[in-house]
Amino acid sequence: MNIPTLTRDQVRELDRRATVAFGVLSIVLMENAGRGLADRLMQLGPGLPGGKHVVICCGRGNNAGDGFVLARHLDLRGVPLRVLIWGDPTELKGDAATNYQVLSKSEVSVDIFADGHNPTRLNQLLADASWIVDALLGTGSHGAPRPPLDAVIRQLNAHAAPKVAVDLPSGLDCDSGEAADPTIVAAHTLTFVAHKPGFLKPGANRFTGEVQVLDIGAPRKLVENFLPSGP
Repeated sequence: MNIPTLTRDQVRELDRRATVAFGVLSIVLMENAGRGLADRLMQLGPGLPGGKHVVICCGRGNNAGDGFVLARHLDLRGVPLRVLIWGDPTELKGDAATNYQVLSKSEVSVDIFADGHNPTRLNQLLADASWIVDALLGTGSHGAPRPPLDAVIRQLNAHAAPKVAVDLPSGLDCDSGEAADPTIVAAHTLTFVAHKPGFLKPGANRFTGEVQVLDIGAPRKLVENFLPSGP
């Protein structure tokens, strides 16, 4: 079976062309991505009984921005949630920074870990998690996750709640499929526009779990330039 894929360079170029050639604002693409994540997570059933929370773990890049949009849309639907951020929010850039500012005014629970790892505090925040969302690292990430995210990923993996990866599991190389030590072990990966080549490598499914491709509103003509057989 021939599964269309996008490399990290193709992802960047598709986003660039959507904005420059077609006039689709990048923040619109991020909004569509986050709302699509919320739609799928609702299908997976985040609202478990007993006051369970969805915990969305965010880093510093656009992957985090997708997580912020996801949080806002889950909040709109009445889903209990927490957002955890590793990094200084004042250092966020572009669309991720914009969506953080929106989220910060929305009375959603946000906990900032900055550049440190606090395992006791993290355990407390994960205690009632029904799902853990991995929005730590995106397709542009290379090599092993650096501190503190390496320790964070190990602790998330040790928690019983199932993980949902945004675009790809943090630690898994987008193109090669090589899994760093550590890599998020996801039950579901919700990826954008197309599979990534690394997902098809032997053993990668141990980390991706079930993969579902989400549309982000990039024009069909543009997507077909990258995926001749269609998205």
